Amino acid sequence: QVQLVESGGGLVQAGGSLRLSCAASRVIISDNAMGWYRQAPGKQRELVARITAAGNNDYADSVKGRFTISRDSAKNTVYLQMNSLKPEDTAVYYCNVHHMILARDYWGQGTQVTVSS
Repeated sequence: QVQLVESGGGLVQAGGSLRLSCAASRVIISDNAMGWYRQAPGKQRELVARITAAGNNDYADSVKGRFTISRDSAKNTVYLQMNSLKPEDTAVYYCNVHHMILARDYWGQGTQVTVSS
């Protein structure tokens, strides 16, 4: 069974930084599209950043220039570096993989990010 385990969330003041990690098992991250999503209370889950198997990145407009998605194939881990955090970035952040062969999505359990003003 594919497993994604997020870590790195926490409480930070506005303007601060956090780095989220997503350790994957039973799936090769560099062979699949990986993404970070977030869900704030009362809102729908939204895509934050995505990295394709080819290594191309895509970002939500609200985080462009502040967040960076990357991967370490040796560690089979995807990262989300979040800088210049704003209170509106407060949400539960989820790691996602779209498994190319199985044609389905897998999700991590989520990690809470809270940005205080």
